[in-house]
Amino acid sequence: MKQLITDYITTFVKDYEMREDIATSYGQPLVGFADAFHPYIQNLPKLISPTHELPQNILPDARIIIAYFVPFTKELAKANRTDTLLASPEWARAYEETNALFAELNSKLITFIKENAGLAGITPKAVTFDQKLLISDWSQRHIAYAAGLGTFGINNMLLTRHGCCGRFSTVVTNLNLAPDAPIESDFCLYKKNGTCGACVKHCPTGALTADGYDRFKCYALCQENAKIYNMFGSSYTTEDGTGANSVGSEVCGKCITGSPCAFWKL
Repeated sequence: MKQLITDYITTFVKDYEMREDIATSYGQPLVGFADAFHPYIQNLPKLISPTHELPQNILPDARIIIAYFVPFTKELAKANRTDTLLASPEWARAYEETNALFAELNSKLITFIKENAGLAGITPKAVTFDQKLLISDWSQRHIAYAAGLGTFGINNMLLTRHGCCGRFSTVVTNLNLAPDAPIESDFCLYKKNGTCGACVKHCPTGALTADGYDRFKCYALCQENAKIYNMFGSSYTTEDGTGANSVGSEVCGKCITGSPCAFWKL
């Protein structure tokens, strides 16, 4: 069943990018399966926020969280590697098109699982965040870590074996599948041996340093991009789910697209 789910996700992404109204291209998705009862998952309310959702809140008999990473292409990354503060229009459009991909894919994946004698669900908290604290109550990256998809870099991203230039999504299910384990060793070169640090050099606002990450500085630039890139919509909702949480696409991505970890193969 794990292979069937992986194949379903891979085929959907491939078909999605072939649509006439989609400009974004993608690489081969990576799929992992996190134990819904793993101590790391159960500790997320303490690690991130007291209001962070647990998988059992979404599905009472949750056993597994399917986590998947959809990589962007080197061409898209190159388009965003400019000396300007602003992200590229291609990057902003990819952000919105990928969010739309996740919404449709997750809905169809839930149906696919039901057709295979299981139940599945997602939380509305996956598409919103606290705009004062800038914290999500459903962290795709932390769940993907628990699913063995990668380790965190100093750029605050989850670095997979195929890089970090892409997006993550998740679906909770009660299928009785063998879970994957988190990766113990660090992929980040700076964390591993003190080398690299390219992401810090490429951060246009100074929000990212070797010692930490100022999410408020980062978000301020994302908001500036949203004012410019308001033609692609805003696919993240307000906390009450009544509308968009921004005038446009809150993006940046400079720390990702200019770093060796963007597309490596480990």
